Amino acid sequence: MLNLLPATIDIGSHSTILLIADWDIGADGKKILQPKVQKIEVCRLGEDIYDSGEISQPRLEELVKILTRFRMIAHGLGANIEAIAMTEAMRKAKNPDMVIDAVEKAVWVRPRIITGEEEAVYTFRAVTEWHGNDIVTLDIGGGSTELCSGKNAISIPVGALYLFKKMGAIPGPEYKSWAKEILRDNPLKIFAKKPVYLIGGTGTALAMNYLNTFTFDFKTIEDLEINTATLEQIITRISNQSRELRAVMPGLDNGRHEVIICGLFWLRSVLEKLHVDSFKISTAGLRFGLLYPPLPPEPVKEKTKRIPPWMKKTEAENAEASDDAD
Repeated sequence: MLNLLPATIDIGSHSTILLIADWDIGADGKKILQPKVQKIEVCRLGEDIYDSGEISQPRLEELVKILTRFRMIAHGLGANIEAIAMTEAMRKAKNPDMVIDAVEKAVWVRPRIITGEEEAVYTFRAVTEWHGNDIVTLDIGGGSTELCSGKNAISIPVGALYLFKKMGAIPGPEYKSWAKEILRDNPLKIFAKKPVYLIGGTGTALAMNYLNTFTFDFKTIEDLEINTATLEQIITRISNQSRELRAVMPGLDNGRHEVIICGLFWLRSVLEKLHVDSFKISTAGLRFGLLYPPLPPEPVKEKTKRIPPWMKKTEAENAEASDDAD
């Protein structure tokens, strides 16, 4: 039997990503995934959802072309595509069956539409393999935002592409009250004041812009720390550029220049609710989490039965009566 490399595909609202990985053995003897090839192509399925509620034929044809290229790359490098996950755009699409059938025909693997909470858990699982458990993962995608601490996981149907379609490239004065209302309906107190790892296209673009590099290198980006003051400076710098100049800035190619400011506005709002002054970037995420076996459920702790004082007295009296009888 051939020892094929494991591969996955993440079909998101803004981007479609191919991961080809391999298992390395860490110093503790634990198997950890290491990426060998990562390909990102922009398809923006979410645009159709926000415009008409379903994936259009032209958009589907573009997705099929991307996936056909991914299949050829994977098979050419001796990789087996083990899982394909579809997220927020497909959670909302009115015509999911048509898209699922087309994806299966292109890649020879049937995709699965996962819930927002599943997406959060898969992402957390991937990041903790590299950075430990006592963290919160914050995944800002094109159509949704997921947070997970291990014990709790939520999905908010807001992302960079969603905001771009709703408010344009640079949100106006109405953004502040809108974000306040969204976050009031999705309280984040359970995730507050913990180390935050930012995942997703917004995080990767921010890291590359901060480092002033046009080349995606996960080893350089992984675990990069950025404070909120620096984030504010980057938001100001990017916002002051024209649309044309933003398109040639580091990390903002492939259409990212149109949605990045919305993504950073939303990131700032979420961080304020989490009460943190800095965060780290991770390039791990859903596509990695799909390859890890699920963690075993935590054992249920038996609650100690509390005996009221009056019952304790009765038990003592019964015991004394029993001794007298003997």
